[in-house]
Amino acid sequence: MALPPGAGNGASRLVEVGGVQLETLDLPATRERRPPLLLLHEGLGSVSQWRDFPVQLAAATGCRTVAYSRRGHGRSSPLAAPHAPRFMHGEALEVLPALRDALGLQRPLLVGHSTGASMALIHAGAGRWPVAGVIAMAPLCFVEPSNLESIRRMGEVFRTTDLAAKMARHHDDPAAVFWSWNDIWLDPAFAAWSIEDDLAGIRCRVLAILGEQDEYSSTRQIEAIVRHAGASAGIDVRRLENCGHAPQRDRPQQVLELARDFIERCG
Repeated sequence: MALPPGAGNGASRLVEVGGVQLETLDLPATRERRPPLLLLHEGLGSVSQWRDFPVQLAAATGCRTVAYSRRGHGRSSPLAAPHAPRFMHGEALEVLPALRDALGLQRPLLVGHSTGASMALIHAGAGRWPVAGVIAMAPLCFVEPSNLESIRRMGEVFRTTDLAAKMARHHDDPAAVFWSWNDIWLDPAFAAWSIEDDLAGIRCRVLAILGEQDEYSSTRQIEAIVRHAGASAGIDVRRLENCGHAPQRDRPQQVLELARDFIERCG
């Protein structure tokens, strides 16, 4: 069941996309002539793990704001198989176009966090679907040793703490969500993963946000965006102090102000 524009009231619903049920939050626009916003979550994320950020973003910008849980996450249909090395490309190039069609998102501005930021950049770089702009928070463009060390530590945290119980508040199958994320990043076949070639196709503005204390992303990831997409797109880089891997949680007011100003520039 596809949601009509403006149907969202703060409660998520299931939307059928390609025979799969995806949990979707759809908040209506309150201002005219604004691009719709499409939020793409992190590797362990879901609609509910955005917390109140979608509502705050919609209020700050007046834009229709849509967030969804990827397959296997939140209350969406379970994964059919473990992630393959190009799972982010599959999401960006197959699922996102179908979701956009289902929800009537003709020229959205993509707001991605971590792997969601990577997917947003891949989708924009394909040049096959109109995109108003990209806000990439803590983006990942290739694999770094520091990425992998942080992910290894998280595996031990999941095994020895109550993280699974905490994740169960947001996911039907928290163990599947965690290990599909953990296992693919630590798979030797994933070591060569990169979106650097995809960045060259970006023609829209990009706001890249990185926390100074980010334990997963680094300045090298931002430099890759500037190096590969900078010649063909306007790249605005913002580094946030006292901020880790989740700028929207660590520095919410600053992120909302940056997003509002960026959306104004994107028209």
